[in-house]
Amino acid sequence: MRAAEKAPRFPHLRQDFAASLVVFLVALPLCVGVAVASGVPAELGLVTGIVGGVVAGLMRGSSLQVSGPAAGLTVLVLEAVQDFGLAVLGVIVLAAGLLQLAMGLLKLGRWFRAVSVSVVEGMLAGIGLVLIAGQLYAAAGLAAPAAGLDKILQLPGALAGSLTSPTALTSLALGAGTVVVMAGWTHLPRRARAVPGALAAVLLATAVSLVFSLPVATVEVHGLLGSIQPPDAGAFGQVASLSLLGTVLAFTLIASAESLFSAAAVDRMHDGPRTRYDQELVAQGAGNTVCGLLGALPMTAVIVRSSANVQAGARTRASRVLHGVWLLLFAALLPGALALIPLPALAGILVHAGWKLIPLRSFAPLWREHRGEAVILAVTALAIVTVNMFEGVLIGLALAVAKTAWTASHVRLEVMDKGAGPVQAYLSGNATFLRLPRILDTLESLPQDRPVALDLSGLHHLDHACRTALENWAARHSASGTDQVRLTAAAETDARTGPSPD
Repeated sequence: MRAAEKAPRFPHLRQDFAASLVVFLVALPLCVGVAVASGVPAELGLVTGIVGGVVAGLMRGSSLQVSGPAAGLTVLVLEAVQDFGLAVLGVIVLAAGLLQLAMGLLKLGRWFRAVSVSVVEGMLAGIGLVLIAGQLYAAAGLAAPAAGLDKILQLPGALAGSLTSPTALTSLALGAGTVVVMAGWTHLPRRARAVPGALAAVLLATAVSLVFSLPVATVEVHGLLGSIQPPDAGAFGQVASLSLLGTVLAFTLIASAESLFSAAAVDRMHDGPRTRYDQELVAQGAGNTVCGLLGALPMTAVIVRSSANVQAGARTRASRVLHGVWLLLFAALLPGALALIPLPALAGILVHAGWKLIPLRSFAPLWREHRGEAVILAVTALAIVTVNMFEGVLIGLALAVAKTAWTASHVRLEVMDKGAGPVQAYLSGNATFLRLPRILDTLESLPQDRPVALDLSGLHHLDHACRTALENWAARHSASGTDQVRLTAAAETDARTGPSPD
């Protein structure tokens, strides 16, 4: 009897190889665009993409999720570079990566699933608004204001002024054309869409710029090795700064939440192994630790590249590792090609990415069905635009906690007066100090000359503040010469049955 043939070591290599090429073509313009929008050399975006593919890609966690520089962190990175300088960016990313590693090893990854979806969507919407506003300046070849609110408020005047400048108008038209190509690419026949829309838009914009010799700015090339700047001792000396620590926490919170929410979305796209959240957080932390040591951009899981990976037929982690290898080969062998890419085209790609971060379609149904969640989403987005990223997210989280506490304290007080005998009052739900004023207002409005039977048997929870206040109200009501208030607790009877006949 012949021995059974050994199974191939890489049974899905063919599918993973093809998928890796698709992901590489999607990732290339996005890595460069995110880097330029973040105020760092374009090559650093490729470095983060390489680390996301090779380092995070080799680790367990989410099998098909792809990591790299994300548009969702662009605003935060730009603020960090402006406030602390490029040399300190590596320290911030390194510290955030170590925090992610610690949280993953402590098995805290699953707790990020407890973060309100409205806060996350509000965070992404706020980022999208600031990103769009900032990149519209870049598309016109103009310098954008530093503050998010100023970007939006000064935008109409800046765009109106660019219409009188032929150079600015040309640059803006090229950026607008990039957005149009990307928006319309999904409507083309399937065969044409084999080329990713972002890559096609950049190639077309580059070709138009070269053929017509358009006076638009292009990407500055520094070389891969020349762009890598590991943090030095001086950069580490700023770690004690309170504002820098706040930025580290913001990087950690936002990158982790975005990665793990992306993992949940990717899991819904395929039937393969499910994400192990703690291990995925370790993978993200390891990747960001390496990115920090190289002075590169922070990495996070990115839904666009991940969905492209799944749709291209990837089966294992090999596809995302190979996409990192292709990015490395491009950065090493063809760095000069980056210098041909017009900056307005990259701005157009990020305007399109920012628009997709804003949940326009889901907001109206959310407002109709869960108005409180819609308010949290809108307030979080507005806070990020008007204040800053970190404080905006904290405001959203605080609002979500307050809403949860308010909802959990829902209580119902019903009064029945049959005209004879005691007035019947029934409390049900959760009686907490948050609803105490309303409860007392109703009880104090009851007739002072009538006995009252207060039934608490329908309460699931009665906190100390409410218990004390109800006892004090009962004592005051009885002090007027009326019969003593009859209190029925949950342990004495079932709800709505009144006091025991015994």
